[in-house]
Amino acid sequence: MKFSIIIPTYNEEKLIGKLLAGLSEEEIKNKFDYEIVVSDGGSKDGTREIAKKYADKFVEHSGNRRQLISEGRNKGAQISTGEVLIFINADIRIPNLELLFETIEKKFIPSNYVAMTCSVKVFPEEEIFADKIFLGFYNRYFSFLNFIGLGMGRGECQIVRRKDFFDLNGYDEKMAAGEDFDLFKRLRKKGEILFVRSYKVYESPRRYRKYGHVKVFFTWLANALSVIFFNKSASSQWEDIR
Repeated sequence: MKFSIIIPTYNEEKLIGKLLAGLSEEEIKNKFDYEIVVSDGGSKDGTREIAKKYADKFVEHSGNRRQLISEGRNKGAQISTGEVLIFINADIRIPNLELLFETIEKKFIPSNYVAMTCSVKVFPEEEIFADKIFLGFYNRYFSFLNFIGLGMGRGECQIVRRKDFFDLNGYDEKMAAGEDFDLFKRLRKKGEILFVRSYKVYESPRRYRKYGHVKVFFTWLANALSVIFFNKSASSQWEDIR
């Protein structure tokens, strides 16, 4: 298997179906040789039933303890077979899947880059001016962090070679937040990261709508600083907004 698309889920019945349906087009799957892996954290809604309808592989968390997203990502990777792992979140849309794979095949696979990521924007039909300013700044900022050698890529879309991922033991399962930044920070020590600003995925604005951009900014900042200086997340739990 050339690629594995790995999606951690938890109570995502509102959005996961549309994402998985778009990923499951047989013609594109055959052309690019990829599998869909869903790692569920113990959903209480219809997420598991939807995921099992589309996913090639499915794993779910059991037990009373709440599973962190870092654990979910790692469990998905462990049952995957792709040489290139594509981690995405359940609340995103990929507007041009063929272009994403073509970009990976042309710019990432033949290169010495250890990882790849891209820009993130809000669903077009829900985007407001504040979203454009906020994410416009962050996309440039994250690109700059990779340029200066710190390493950054949001969990909405992180692409990494299988060998490099497992050499680093994947995501840090002690982190409730910032696990995406931490992984890319460690990957950057192995080599350069490709940030494709021209390609974008779209995310739900649900967190911005509940907390506002200012609170999200300070939450991200606190977790980023904690990851940089203490190798841990500032947040003890990442609240799910559905």
